[in-house]
Amino acid sequence: MTAMIMHTSTISLQRSVRSGFWQNSLAAGLAGALHVIVLALLVHGWSLEKTPATQPTVLRTQLVMLPPQPQAPEPVPASAEPAPPEPVAAAPVESIKPAVDPQLQIQKKLEQAALARKRVDDKKREQQAEQQRERQETQRRNREAEQQQRELAQQQAQRAEQARLAAERSRQLAAQKAADSRQYLPLSKEAPDYPQRALDKNIEGDCSVEYTVNPQGKVESPRVLEGCHPLFIRPSLAAANTFRYQPRIVDGQAVPVPAVRNTFHYRIK
Repeated sequence: MTAMIMHTSTISLQRSVRSGFWQNSLAAGLAGALHVIVLALLVHGWSLEKTPATQPTVLRTQLVMLPPQPQAPEPVPASAEPAPPEPVAAAPVESIKPAVDPQLQIQKKLEQAALARKRVDDKKREQQAEQQRERQETQRRNREAEQQQRELAQQQAQRAEQARLAAERSRQLAAQKAADSRQYLPLSKEAPDYPQRALDKNIEGDCSVEYTVNPQGKVESPRVLEGCHPLFIRPSLAAANTFRYQPRIVDGQAVPVPAVRNTFHYRIK
C-alpha cells in the first residue's frame, strides 16, 4: 500500500459576481478527476495473493496550478479629485557617527603611551651611550696627554742628566788636561828641518806624532799617525826625540804619560 503525501497551496481568489461559479466548478472537477485516478491506481494494484516483498513504488505527482482568468476592472465611481497632499518638510538628516568602542580607544591610547615611553627610553639610552662615549674619549685623550707629558718630562730629565754628565765629564777632562799640562809641561821643543826634496817640489803638509813621556821627561816610542806625507816622516820623528818635558808627579812620584801627540806644520814661506 502506497502512501502519498500531497502538498497543496491555498489560492485566494477574489470573488466576482460574473465568474465565481465557473471557477468553483472547474476546481471541483479537477479535484474529483485526481481522486478517481488515484482510486483506479489503488484498485488496479490490489491483489488477494500475497505478493513477495518488493521495493515499494513511489508515485510522484505534480500539481499544476492554472493562472486565474483575467478579470474586468471594476468601474470606479466618479468622485471629486483628491486634494494634493500637503508638502511635508524633509527632516534634516543628521550625520551618524560610527560608534567607537571605549575599550578600543583605551587600548589604542595605552599603545600610543607605551610607544611614546619606548621612544623616550630609546632616546635616553642613546644620549647616555653618547655621553659614555664622550667620557671615554675624554678620558683616553687625558691619558694620552698625561702619557705624553710624562714622556716629555722623562726626556727632559734624561737630556738634563745627559747634559749634566757631559758637563761633568767636560769639567773633569778640562781639569785633567790642566793638571796634565801643569805636570808635564814641555821644557824644550825644536822645529824639524824642512826636507829639501819637499822644498824642491813645493810640497806642504802636516804630520802628527804620538809618543810617551817617561818619568825622566824624555820622549819614548814615537810613531807617525796616518795622513803624514812620506817626506815629512823622518824629520818629524827626529824632532820629537829632541823634546823634553817636566815629569808628571802623582802621589809624589814621577809617572809616564802615554799617548801624547804633537803635530808639525810644514809650510813654505
